[in-house]
Amino acid sequence: MGRTKEFDHEEVLHAATLVFWQKGYEATSMAELLQAMNISRSSMYETFVDKEHLYLQSIEHYKRLGEDKRSELTRVSSAKEGIRAYFTKHIDGAFNPSSPRGCLITNAIAALDAPDEQIRDIVQKRFEDLGEAFYKLLQKGQDSGEIAADRDIRTLSYLLLNLNHGINIAAKVDSDRTHAEQMVESVIDML
Repeated sequence: MGRTKEFDHEEVLHAATLVFWQKGYEATSMAELLQAMNISRSSMYETFVDKEHLYLQSIEHYKRLGEDKRSELTRVSSAKEGIRAYFTKHIDGAFNPSSPRGCLITNAIAALDAPDEQIRDIVQKRFEDLGEAFYKLLQKGQDSGEIAADRDIRTLSYLLLNLNHGINIAAKVDSDRTHAEQMVESVIDML
């Protein structure tokens, strides 16, 4: 009879996620993961199979952490307030001193270091889903008259998507969050 696992799965997965988030897939070694996760190599392979599967699970874990932020885009009556609330939470996370700078998904996109098509597809879908969430909120704003009917909301949703990822990149090199906050307000004023 095998030994039972003596660790909290979510806690260990979160530790691995932080390492991938900080270093990226390619630059992260198994030794670094094992040290951060504080589990044995055999436990790692029994639970997570290999580094690639652990990375996939880390991306899914990271997505769950961001669901509260994304819900800001659907639970509001005003498109502009939804965008503001989303980006406020986004900036809080991107500039959080207790976590790696930026965003795990943005880092994966920027590094283009996904080891296989499955990971690239997950990252691509996450990218497209956020763009679509922005689009639906902007459409709601047009329907209510908050956003002018002649505005190209497909292009505006792409602008918001790129603002989102741009903030993540900027947070890695600029610790002054006021720049990001000012960008968001400028974009909202354009709507």
